[in-house]
Amino acid sequence: MFDKNKKPENNPLGKTNRIVQGTIIRGDIETKEDFRLDGTLIGNYTSGGKLVIGTSGEVQGDIKCKNVDVEGKYTGKLEVDELLTVKSTAHIKGDVVVGRLSVESGAIFEATCSMKSQQKSTIETVKGDKK
Repeated sequence: MFDKNKKPENNPLGKTNRIVQGTIIRGDIETKEDFRLDGTLIGNYTSGGKLVIGTSGEVQGDIKCKNVDVEGKYTGKLEVDELLTVKSTAHIKGDVVVGRLSVESGAIFEATCSMKSQQKSTIETVKGDKK
């Protein structure tokens, strides 16, 4: 009846955490998986995956993440290793540090923004190539 040889699923691909509209979380969230937030987070968020802040979503706190799509409201310091996508419905206030940035027309982007240096690996290669 039960397959004893079946291994537990350790592959996180395709798994997404979700907080629905009307839910308020006060505190920090840490995850390795992707996350969709349609509710409100008052706290910090850290992830090695992707965060989607839906149109009804709101975050007040710091975010450190690999990729982020913002459709709702965000206030705080946002650090994105790869791509930050700001949708037309988004409203962002604060400090932003990104690898790459995409902003749709109509978005409200009231933030200081700096790009992570892509030349770091080039500089390290040059330093290591001493003759």
